[in-house]
Formats: sequence, C-alpha cells, structure tokens
Amino acid sequence: MKEDSEKMIAEHLFLSREENFVHSSFDQEMAFYESICSGNIELVRMLATPLCSEGYGILSHDALRNIQYHLAISAAMIARFCIRSGMTPEEAYHLSDVFIMKADKCRTVSEVHAVHKEMLEGYTRQMRRVRNSRVYSKQIVKTMDYISDHLHSRIMLEDAADHLQLSAAYLSRLFKSEVGMTFIEYVNQKKIESAANLLRFSEYSTLEISNLLAFSSQSYFIKIFKKYMGVTPGGYKATYQLPDFQQEEAV
Repeated sequence: MKEDSEKMIAEHLFLSREENFVHSSFDQEMAFYESICSGNIELVRMLATPLCSEGYGILSHDALRNIQYHLAISAAMIARFCIRSGMTPEEAYHLSDVFIMKADKCRTVSEVHAVHKEMLEGYTRQMRRVRNSRVYSKQIVKTMDYISDHLHSRIMLEDAADHLQLSAAYLSRLFKSEVGMTFIEYVNQKKIESAANLLRFSEYSTLEISNLLAFSSQSYFIKIFKKYMGVTPGGYKATYQLPDFQQEEAV
C-alpha cells in the first residue's frame, strides 16, 4: 500500500514537471495566511486565489470532489495558522468543521467557491476580534469592526456612535483613552494601511486608491499617507518596484 502511494506521488510530480506546472509563490502564500491572522480582510480579499485556479494540484478528476478536497485542506491550514496566532483550538477547529460540512453539502463548484469566500472572511473577522479583545473593551472592539467594515466610505464618529447606540462624546473619550489616539487618527491609520497594501499588491493608481478609500482629494490622501508612512504613495510604490509605476507630484 505504501509503495502504491509513493508511486502515485512520484507520477504526479513527474507529470507536474512535464506540464511545467507552477505552484503559487511561497511568499505570497505566507502573506495570505498572515493577512487572515492579522484580521486584515482587505488584504485577504486581495491575496486570495480561487480554489483550483493556477497553482493548485489535482486531487480528484471529479471537479466537484477536487474543489471540496482543496477546501478541506485550506480549512485545516487556516485553522492551524489561526491557533498559532491566538485563536483557541476549539474555536478554530469548530469553524473548520462548519465550513467543511457546508462544502460537503454543495452540489456545484460555484457553491463551494461561495463557501470558500465565506470561510476566509469568517476566519479573518474572528481573528480581528481575537486580537482586539486582548487589549480593548467590547465597545472599542465593535468600533474597530465598524471602521474596518467601512474603509471604502467616509467614516464619521457620529455614525459609529449611532451604530453602537452611544453618544459621540462618550465614544470619543473612550476611544482616545483605550487606543491612545483619536477616532479620526485611527481611521486615517487604517485607511493608509489599506492604501499601502493596494500599492504593493494591486495596479491601482494613487488617484484610484484615493477615491476607493473615500479621501476628500488626491492631495489630501498623499499628505496623510506621507504623514504615516514617511514617503509619498509614489515613493512607497517605487520601493517595491511594482510595474507600471507612475510618479505623482510630491505634496
């Protein structure tokens, strides 16, 4: 039995080489798992690849079974990374079981893709809560969740306070007391972190990123980016030597 398994693996590796099969970049794969563990849903969406796309091996010649197998492997890998980053084993494996069972009930490949997307975002949101709950009160954790969910719109203290059914003045004081910065400073910091990831991992221009993250103007976005990152968006993008770089005027 062992010899048969080893023979199958050897044949698979041989065929992969013959077909010039290229597996996903290890660095990008690690960045993907770290983005889940950090609770960065924006980066997760950016780095995630559809199951069974280029870079995935073939585990079954039945398309539905193949993608279900890959989802189970993905769930197991993510659970282990999340446990290493602070999620309890009980919670991590429970989530894994839930999504594997959901995938098992799927009858089409597209349904499994939908479960995969739900699984990535579910683990990421929970890791964000795990990390924040170590330091902050429930009210501040919920405020941070609200900010993360609204990075692509204009985020106002009053709207967050209404969402949490608190007064704006109380939330402002509580936020500054626990986080050590004002509400708007934290919002800007998170928007700039998202902008930096877009500059590193996408082809969006400075203007497109400014609009995507709902800054009032491109010049204001560049000013805030330089304040937090020490360089302009163009300078930051050049550091990572991304293609199609176009230098914008420094502000």
